[in-house]
Amino acid sequence: MAAEGWFCRWGWGRRCPGRPGLPGPGPGPTTPLLLFLLLGPVVADITDGNSEHLKREHSLIKPYQGVGSSSMPLWDFQGSTILTSQYVRLTPDERSKEGSIWNHQPCFLKDWEMHVHFKVHGAGKKNLHGDGIALWYTRDRLVPGPVFGSKDNFHGLAIFLDTYPNDETTERVFPYISVMVNNGSLSYDHSKDGRWTELAGCTADFRNRDHDTFLAVRYSRGRLTVMTDLEDKNEWKNCIDITGVRLPTGYYFGASAGTGDLSDNHDIISMKLFQLMVEHTPDEENIDWTKIEPSVNFLKSPKGNIDVPTQCHTLL
Repeated sequence: MAAEGWFCRWGWGRRCPGRPGLPGPGPGPTTPLLLFLLLGPVVADITDGNSEHLKREHSLIKPYQGVGSSSMPLWDFQGSTILTSQYVRLTPDERSKEGSIWNHQPCFLKDWEMHVHFKVHGAGKKNLHGDGIALWYTRDRLVPGPVFGSKDNFHGLAIFLDTYPNDETTERVFPYISVMVNNGSLSYDHSKDGRWTELAGCTADFRNRDHDTFLAVRYSRGRLTVMTDLEDKNEWKNCIDITGVRLPTGYYFGASAGTGDLSDNHDIISMKLFQLMVEHTPDEENIDWTKIEPSVNFLKSPKGNIDVPTQCHTLL
């Protein structure tokens, strides 16, 4: 079986039904001995939703304890964000709102996987809604701004769940998920829906679904993978898979959302961070991972672009 085929089949299989509330990217119910014989030592590199791999200090889970608490805060929120017993609402279905929630603890894992249970819904029909959610792994936290409620020219990783096409000439089908890596030199262009700085993306119909919707972001040894579970089939579907991504440790996880003239409810139900058990070479272990600059080894021109601004190449 080809490596990529193995990865999609085993590394991103069904969410583990035996652990309610802990969707994991591992395979579905299988006899443990048979699984061991099939995969051997490789199984140690796959997150299966076990609590031993869940990093609670970086996870947002109901009941939302330690959120906005002055005693031992794990998560801070600002703007229009409200906390309920069932979800964290970043923005209500109202115009001109911005909200975010950020982990209080910097993450020093080299290899990780974040599962996000979210919901985007509202009264707007067709294109009469917006703008979307951004998921972050960045140097700075709790800084409001124009990029889905957070700052522009950020340092780190952003995954945009965009519901409104600002560029009327775009060939993309919305809602649309895209990825951006920034070393502080790039600006997100809302008028072009971030097309100039997008590394990769996919169409994803996650708005106004009557069932749970999930997204998973996996980063390991320079490979960044984004998967979705949007069709109530209890399995992951590939969205983005790119290599050559360099991210430092010591950054913060967060989520933000914004509305403009159009609006939606943007809800986060949970964010669960899993540690990936990956072995690194002695040379890799000797690197000061906190000093790595966010970068990519390649940057192809986004689809449909003719003249890519030279500032995009500052990431190389």
